[in-house]
Amino acid sequence: MSVISVSNDLANVPRIVQALRVGGVVLLPTDTVLGLATLPNMPAGVDRLYALKDRPRAKALPIMVTTSAQLVDLGVIFTPAIEQALASPFVPGALTIAAEIDPKICPDWLADRREIAFRIPDAPLLLELLRQVGPLLVTSANRAGHPTPAHASAALAQLAGAPDLVVEGLAGADEASTLINCTQSPALIERLGAISQAQLAEYLEVRHG
Repeated sequence: MSVISVSNDLANVPRIVQALRVGGVVLLPTDTVLGLATLPNMPAGVDRLYALKDRPRAKALPIMVTTSAQLVDLGVIFTPAIEQALASPFVPGALTIAAEIDPKICPDWLADRREIAFRIPDAPLLLELLRQVGPLLVTSANRAGHPTPAHASAALAQLAGAPDLVVEGLAGADEASTLINCTQSPALIERLGAISQAQLAEYLEVRHG
């Protein structure tokens, strides 16, 4: 499988931005596992991302942002639990937060959703991409139901096709982010990952169902 690749260097941000802005899917390292990224307002890119993962369309994709201001633009309804999570040392980092959104405020590409899962990553190149292009759909670079490989070559061998661009480099961790659902009270841990329940409990009330 022959794909175009660039190094994980800020100098390559313009090349990556260009690929995203034409509806491309980019495989890139994050601060957790390897990810696949595309712009949420590019239907062709979203379709290809789902196809690469062989992921059911009923399963919504998580969103990465770089600031709380971007969350406001997405229509996120801030609750005390979300405020506490955002103020914790895990943001930016390996904490994904599910939140309700206001349908009167959210962009058109979120019109059919009432909640989203978002994360602010702790990865310089990814943060710069988010500053330049806005929110991205970013999900683990694995075929649905399979573990996420640590190396781009292994991810490419597993995916159902090739992304438009590969950013070389190792993932920041071998675990996915921890996911907490803040649409419930107390917040529900839906996936334990890089952050433990005990660590979270120091900053907000959580339960593990």
